Amino acid sequence: MEKKRRRGFGILSDIRRNGTSYLLVLPAMAYVFIFGYLTYPYMLIAFQRFNYTKGIFRSEWVGLENFEFFFRSNKAFTVTFNTIFLNLLFIVFGTLTALAISLILNELRKKLFVKISQSMMLFPNFISWIVISYVLYAFFSMDMGIVNQMLNQFGVASVNWYTEPQTWPAILTVMHVWKGAGMSAVIYLATITGIDETLYEAAGIDGANRWQMCMRITIPLMMPTVVILTLLSVGKIMYGDFGMIYALIGDNGTLYSTTDIIDTYVFRSLRQIGNPSEAMAVGLFQSIVGFILVFGTNTITRKFFKDGALY
Repeated sequence: MEKKRRRGFGILSDIRRNGTSYLLVLPAMAYVFIFGYLTYPYMLIAFQRFNYTKGIFRSEWVGLENFEFFFRSNKAFTVTFNTIFLNLLFIVFGTLTALAISLILNELRKKLFVKISQSMMLFPNFISWIVISYVLYAFFSMDMGIVNQMLNQFGVASVNWYTEPQTWPAILTVMHVWKGAGMSAVIYLATITGIDETLYEAAGIDGANRWQMCMRITIPLMMPTVVILTLLSVGKIMYGDFGMIYALIGDNGTLYSTTDIIDTYVFRSLRQIGNPSEAMAVGLFQSIVGFILVFGTNTITRKFFKDGALY
């Protein structure tokens, strides 16, 4: 009891000493509490025929009936495959690009150029996907698109890119990497900054060149950060980037075979059917799979690479 009291008083005294810091973190804590923990009871909707007037505790229970809406759908396999496949492309190419950028910037010695480059790479992260969709249309539109104009210069006929579903996984991957790689590179640069400089000095004395230092010191010491960020990404592999997909693809049914993901499918179903219970069932399915993937991947990582495990 005495230890618990001391611990409690320790927390209170820490709050008094660092009141400004706790005040700064308060909005984030409130956001997580309201939209995270307070929403847990609403998972019950997935097992009910939800009625707005009766609420979540008096609505009719239907068991797993809402899950049948998704799993018996003829689109269930397609949208699940698209979600996982696109996210794998985003994770692999996004991680490799961010790593390459951070390593290149770390080797540059012109500080002004590095700062300008970092600012330019961060800029796409703050552009809305809606704005990017118009830029993308300027490149790939049938009549005036820049890509078709370039093809015409080489004697190749124009392509209606918005009716060619097989090309869009590559296009979406490029756009995702272009928008997010700069922000990820900043995290990896911060990791590189934390590496002890004496390691490089010792390697230089032993005759190692910059390439050898990069391969034997920088990359190995970055791997824990890379693995942790990858684990977090794997946990969200069942969640597609709804904002990106819906802004760039919209309701273009021609492209659904390669771009329709679980989130956009549920959104259309909710918009057309108006059943929140079915949407919650799919959301719960995504959360459970994400938890299993994070737990399983972390277990494997802890077995073979302890420094990269989350816990």
